[in-house]
Amino acid sequence: MPARLRRRAALCLLAAQPLAVSVTAEAAPESVTLEELSVAGEGRGNGAGGAPSGGTRFGVAAAPGAAALPIERPVGQIVTAVGREAIANRPATSIGSVLLDSPGVTVRQGNGGRDVVISIRGNNARSTGVTRNMVVLEDGFPVTQADGASRFDLVDPRAYSRIDVFRGPQSALFGNYATGGALAFRTRTGREISGYEVGVDAGSYGYLSRYFTVGGASGPFEISLFASDVRGNGYQQHASYDTQTVNLLASYTPTPDNRFTLKVINNEIDANIPGRSSLNQFRINPYQRGCDTGANAALTGCATFNLLDPVSGQTVAATAAQAGFRRNDRRTIVAGRWEHDIDAQTTWRVQLGFDERNYNQPFFTSSGRGSLPSYSLLTDLTRRGEVFGLPAVGYVALAYSAVDVTASTFTLTALGGARLGPLVALQDALQSNLGGRARLELELSPEWKAVTGISAENTTITGRNRSFAANGTETFPRAIADRRFLNVAPELALVYQPDPTWALRGRVATGYATPSYSSLFVTAAGVPGNNTGLKTQENLGFDLGADWLAIEGLRLSLTGFYEFFRNEFVSQSPGAGLLNYTFNAPASEHRGIELAATYAFAPGWNGVLAYTFDDQVYTDYVEQLSVRRVAPGLPGGFENVTRSFNRAGNRIPGVPDHQLLARLGYDVPAGPLAGLGGFAEVVAQGGYYADNSNLLKIPGYAIVNLNIHYAALLPSGYAKRIDLYGEVRNVLDTVYVASANPLANTLNRNTGLLNGQGALAATVGSIYAGAPRTFVAGMKLSF
Repeated sequence: MPARLRRRAALCLLAAQPLAVSVTAEAAPESVTLEELSVAGEGRGNGAGGAPSGGTRFGVAAAPGAAALPIERPVGQIVTAVGREAIANRPATSIGSVLLDSPGVTVRQGNGGRDVVISIRGNNARSTGVTRNMVVLEDGFPVTQADGASRFDLVDPRAYSRIDVFRGPQSALFGNYATGGALAFRTRTGREISGYEVGVDAGSYGYLSRYFTVGGASGPFEISLFASDVRGNGYQQHASYDTQTVNLLASYTPTPDNRFTLKVINNEIDANIPGRSSLNQFRINPYQRGCDTGANAALTGCATFNLLDPVSGQTVAATAAQAGFRRNDRRTIVAGRWEHDIDAQTTWRVQLGFDERNYNQPFFTSSGRGSLPSYSLLTDLTRRGEVFGLPAVGYVALAYSAVDVTASTFTLTALGGARLGPLVALQDALQSNLGGRARLELELSPEWKAVTGISAENTTITGRNRSFAANGTETFPRAIADRRFLNVAPELALVYQPDPTWALRGRVATGYATPSYSSLFVTAAGVPGNNTGLKTQENLGFDLGADWLAIEGLRLSLTGFYEFFRNEFVSQSPGAGLLNYTFNAPASEHRGIELAATYAFAPGWNGVLAYTFDDQVYTDYVEQLSVRRVAPGLPGGFENVTRSFNRAGNRIPGVPDHQLLARLGYDVPAGPLAGLGGFAEVVAQGGYYADNSNLLKIPGYAIVNLNIHYAALLPSGYAKRIDLYGEVRNVLDTVYVASANPLANTLNRNTGLLNGQGALAATVGSIYAGAPRTFVAGMKLSF
């Protein structure tokens, strides 16, 4: 290959993603290995995260020369690709353990089963239930609903070949809600599977996962089907779960110019939910064991919640097991896409999706039930050609999504079995997004590439919340929402690569996230009501980074970011069992560093490092707190007290300052033991504050995991290949906090002064402990 073409190929791939790995490209019936340096993600080499070449798309039997989707090789973006090796050789019980391979990612334990809450650059680290502030796609289809909510119950890591993590403001590329970034899941295609596989994992606390995969391609058809049944008792008391997932990806290519793709996902989860404890209770009884009742709760460290006793009409203290906290949710996604090559340089796509989310969640002090059918439509055009004589890729898109919400909230009683009390609230709402996006990638020279993009989107939320008294009568006034938001997000990026071994990149981008319907109807008291004044969250981010093949086998990626937020969404718990309340902080700043490295320093040896420093502070926020203070000398014996607190300079709750994954592994490269390998890894996280006053700090942690795995082709017999793997997690049995709900500061009802650290540490409804020492092992047979 001529030197100029070699440099141009390297530049194209380096601009795509931030850390160099080699990529196998399938641009024709035979494969061609590109040996130039290609910055295609912080994965683990070929098959571990490299982006495909221009002609191949995930999930589609694409014809040679077809235009790649814009999210496949986005020039100037800060992207980590987590590849198949991060999933295949370990018992991946949830997607959280896999995504920690990417710098910038924070994982919190969710509510039940394998549910986790993902954050990119700390933008969702305050949430402990639903993932927000990012867009999630699977095989190019949206998994984020039109209200900005994403959940990871339906995500079984075994189904995927690659996960791309887009870091930083991404609304110019993904539209609404992408203030923190985006996740793009790639299901294993039929050609990758080429047969069928059966596997089973088993481990501590009754964990059992059974899964099946089948896939192949024949003529114009390609199909892959994944199904799993996962259950466990959980390491906390009252934390058993049972979940089933089906994931289908099929494509049909009747002509070289037309491709059809079908995507179907169905997941159902039935899970018991443990109670969130206070920090004091966590220190006494981190796993909430022996908490069948609330008797002697103060001595045993059991979290209790004040629930209604319908017989007496009073509230009584009950534990999660005593009340029967649980979730029974179902998610069904059916989507299709048609792609048509207008000519050799132009591709037109139309895709339509239906997404139904049903939930039944009687836990903490209320029970939520709802049906959220969601619809999405996207049409876009990708064109490869020239602009002013320079090679260019242009992209334009029009997108629409809507969710129709019907939701109810009941009081949860202390009678056990998750029995419901009176109706508290009824919500009905329609939330929709309509917008357009445009993007241009321009090759200024073999060394320089520039990107410009913009999106404009109109979001409409109409709905109402009806509240009811204990006797069933409606209380007034009703909370009425009739909000419209128009947002614009531009982006500009520049990549410079004078040499195939290193590159510099700079990016200025914006993001926006409109409020969700649910946040408009929860008051500062943590109960259903009027909060319809919320504004759009916006951020302006600056990224500056470098990618460097320092020496043979050592690849480094360093990114510095500085993001300015306006009206940032901050959610916190007003108290035990109450709903999280969301408010706008007028101004805040997020700044930090992301470092990724892979080092193959000797045959078979490899090291992986993913580190994030994230400093987030309020720069303009005055919080007002109120209390009805005891005042015996006044008429009625009480007075209302309101005090203001300037939070400027305080750290934003829920965001750890340091996040680290370091892994050292060895795989026998040759000989009779080839296929045998293992690794040791450290996962560490710094502490973070739980409140706006920065009085209570949640401690950080470091845990050690050990893995051993073996893979071999079978010389004869029915099966073609066997994979064995085992893992000990949290080897040192460290007790740590895996999730902490941010807490609201309060005033003392006797003095009217700010309650201190002691009151916060005693507040129930915040803490989930992380898993203790756990053993998991598994086997997979490929046929």
